[in-house]
Amino acid sequence: MPALDALDGLDRQTPWHLVDRLPLDFATFHPQGLAFAAGLTFLSSVEIQAETRGVGHVFIIDERGALQRDVIVGDGEMYHPGGVDFDGSSVWVSVAQYRPGGQSMIMTIDPASGEVRERFRVADHVSWVVCDRVNGLVHGASWGSRFFYTWTVAGALVAYWPNPSGFIDYQDCRFLGEGLIAASGIAVLSGASGAFELGGLALIDTAQRTIAREFPIGLYSTAGHTVTRNPFSISLDSGCVTMRVAPDDDDEGNGTEILTYCATP
Repeated sequence: MPALDALDGLDRQTPWHLVDRLPLDFATFHPQGLAFAAGLTFLSSVEIQAETRGVGHVFIIDERGALQRDVIVGDGEMYHPGGVDFDGSSVWVSVAQYRPGGQSMIMTIDPASGEVRERFRVADHVSWVVCDRVNGLVHGASWGSRFFYTWTVAGALVAYWPNPSGFIDYQDCRFLGEGLIAASGIAVLSGASGAFELGGLALIDTAQRTIAREFPIGLYSTAGHTVTRNPFSISLDSGCVTMRVAPDDDDEGNGTEILTYCATP
């Protein structure tokens, strides 16, 4: 199913059906990104220890939700991992200082061995990365996805452009091919009744430098978070769009659960 056709068939009225709920029975802290590779789940998360100190984790989880390996990522104040993606060979993850404009490391993890490799560094807070192996490109975004980046896999800057949308802040993304990226995210809005989380999905067209599609998602977790708050993965199967998310921290609601939803465009 072509990515643009699939997401064009979805809107705010589309019913999403919860088809699986996988609880994680270990300390997941504050999850950030989600990817699937070699029959395993990769969940990035930040463990905050102090105002400027923490630990970055990428948890490798089996199909039953059991922790197989805790991969520590980062360097000094660069301890905040962002959204992750699997390019068919490696899992890509950004690890940044926990502030806008901070420094970042772009890293890969070998799914089989868990070996971590630093690819390059960026003088900005990079909130997520995806890799286009066919064209040898890496796409990412700044804090809140206000600006988009494209680099070579060696880290040379290819493109830098402002996000034309202010709808939501994209938190985790999936590369779909042909320059298209599926993104999920959140905007926290303030009103008379307090803060409100608005979640949604978007389709980023890196070739045209546009947001090709964007719409809200009215699904909420046990802890009351929009399901697109942080970790997200999407797959486009025959006649169905499958979305996997993990919106809750380990000390909220039922703890961190990987929720699987399906929708028919």
